[in-house]
Amino acid sequence: MQLDDLKRRQFIALLGGAAAAWPLSSRAQQPAMPVIGFLNSASPDEFAPLLAAFRQGLREVGTIEDQNATIEYRWAEGQYDRLPALTADLVHRKVTVIAATSTPAARAAKAATATLPIVFTTADDPIKLGFVASLNRPGGNMTGVSSLLVALGSKQLGLLRELAPGTAVIAVLTNPNFPGTERQLSDVEVAAGALGLRFKVLRATTEPEIDGAFATMAELSGAALIVAADPFLIAHRDYIVALAARHPIPAIYSVRNFAVAGGVMSYGTDFADSYRQAGIYTGRIIKGEKPADLPVLQSTKFEFVINLKTAKALGLTVPPSLLARADEVID
Repeated sequence: MQLDDLKRRQFIALLGGAAAAWPLSSRAQQPAMPVIGFLNSASPDEFAPLLAAFRQGLREVGTIEDQNATIEYRWAEGQYDRLPALTADLVHRKVTVIAATSTPAARAAKAATATLPIVFTTADDPIKLGFVASLNRPGGNMTGVSSLLVALGSKQLGLLRELAPGTAVIAVLTNPNFPGTERQLSDVEVAAGALGLRFKVLRATTEPEIDGAFATMAELSGAALIVAADPFLIAHRDYIVALAARHPIPAIYSVRNFAVAGGVMSYGTDFADSYRQAGIYTGRIIKGEKPADLPVLQSTKFEFVINLKTAKALGLTVPPSLLARADEVID
């Protein structure tokens, strides 16, 4: 074999080896996709529409699940005592950001890490909860969206009184383990006292306790019910609505899904919009922004929904003044 032929073959072999090795080297240098730790204190079935809104927010800033980011889901299924272990697992996995989409979840995330970015949704005041130093300048590793649902009790009481003017007792069904419970109870108690109404607190952390609360309600003459904003109670939406129909009891809820499921009325923040905004903030943090520089957002969209079919079943006539203010009327 001539020397020129030998050199030519060696050169071709070298090029072939480099071409084969190049894709492997290129793949090895590609950065891993960011990982979002999605932490919620309820169950995926009940929160499916809100999860869709969260993903929509991510998409609005160019973050698409399984394309340029992955999501690790952790659901406590209404058992708040599971949250610390679920959060610790996300921290151990070194996720890029934690989306803690309830007040109990946010508290667990705050307790678990002071360095990983956290985007929260909460129904309470994030300053009073210790999540941020201020709304405009959070100042730490947390930011998010506050719906202030726990401050809407007096408004809900007013709507309920218009629907059932013969109400003499206002009861609140609440989960004592929820961080915003006392604030919501105080708001309703003050409003009830101003109207000369008796005030009753019903506490439940399990289904049997929910049964017991409604049994107590059935013994009260002229009673109406406010169901507090709480992930555990939201997760038992259908069960609570069925009990309110069975007894029967006029009730108002903080989340639209209750009215859709057969509850007579709901008044509260547009939860889907809050989750969408949380998704936007999560995506922005993935792209490099810091929680300390992202002001806490406050919900400005509220929904008032009336279920006429349920009202008729309860023997209630909905005043035209209520119908005129409703954002949605379900026939």
